[in-house]
Amino acid sequence: MRVDYQALATQIKALTEGETDAVALMATVACEVHHSDDRFDWTGFYRVTAPELMKIGPYQGGHGCLVIPFSRGVCGAAARTGEAQLVADVHAFEGHIACASSTQSELVLPVWTQDGRLLGVFDIDSDQPAAFTEEDSQQLSAILASVFSNAS
Repeated sequence: MRVDYQALATQIKALTEGETDAVALMATVACEVHHSDDRFDWTGFYRVTAPELMKIGPYQGGHGCLVIPFSRGVCGAAARTGEAQLVADVHAFEGHIACASSTQSELVLPVWTQDGRLLGVFDIDSDQPAAFTEEDSQQLSAILASVFSNAS
């Protein structure tokens, strides 16, 4: 099953309309995205909790890493650079943090508030190699921008 981004965006908008609490929004987005596509093996957020440091937020799937510094891994790279990280083979990514040995590919998107503050990153892992496309990155980034524009 491949994600229908138009239906996903509509569903998430309906579920999150009027909500501003970042954790509630993260929980809803993680759940909806996780169940929208069978490529998505682990789906969740890492929240900025201190300078250059993120801690796990709401997620779906097996256990995630509890703490990720901006200096390490794919999630750290997304937070550090402010750019999406589309990684076809996590084993070829220098400094990859193996939270789950089954992960083969990863897509990590920075999550911004309307005032330009980095809230955290949205991390999707797949147990399939090269599971993600530029379309996934663009469509999910648009959903995140819409949902978190008014987050507190």
